[in-house]
Amino acid sequence: MLNIVLPFFFLFQTPLVAAPTHVWVSPTTHDFGDLKLNVPSTHEFYFKNTGDAPLLIDNVRSICGCTATEWSETPILPGKEGFIKVVFDARKAGYFYKKITVFFNHQRKGEKLYLEGFVE
Repeated sequence: MLNIVLPFFFLFQTPLVAAPTHVWVSPTTHDFGDLKLNVPSTHEFYFKNTGDAPLLIDNVRSICGCTATEWSETPILPGKEGFIKVVFDARKAGYFYKKITVFFNHQRKGEKLYLEGFVE
């Protein structure tokens, strides 16, 4: 009887959802506007650790080589802010819309940041 009841017990359990451990202080999309060709532009995204444990950025990935990233490499203590610095290399004229994915130590799925603008 236990062999039949046990699977049903797990079937009706609600999944545990972890509470958010950070909030974005800055918007997650940045519009550079009009940029000059061959002039790199920089933007920083900021977040705050709202959890009760240190927060660490595991990795930051961009979709192309035209976007370089730096980030807070030391653990961000509860209540403190961290950053992701993005440098866009404007070597190609025209409109751009780039995605950056941020991986925090407590999350399995990355969070998306976006850059857009027009290179003249």
